[in-house]
Amino acid sequence: MEITEVRVFPVVNEERLKAYATITLDTVFLIRDLRVIHGNTGLFVAMPSRKMKDGTFKDIAHPLNSETRQMIETRVLAEYERELANPTKRPEKTEIPPDAP
Repeated sequence: MEITEVRVFPVVNEERLKAYATITLDTVFLIRDLRVIHGNTGLFVAMPSRKMKDGTFKDIAHPLNSETRQMIETRVLAEYERELANPTKRPEKTEIPPDAP
């Protein structure tokens, strides 16, 4: 499995949520709504999730092993840093994508 595309959508005016991301696997499978979060120990990537009736969140899609999780996190965070370093590429004000939770 290979991550063939990563798109990052920075979010403004949020304390912990820094961006949404979309990844494409092997040019044939798309995963939306990954989130770049600033946690207590730094940035990490949260998988897409759904809020349950009891108020908890359950992942919709997630890696089954730590190697795959690390691969996804490394690529998404690298693209996030690249996006921040290239402000001319971004629009003046970035909004949350319409399909974001």
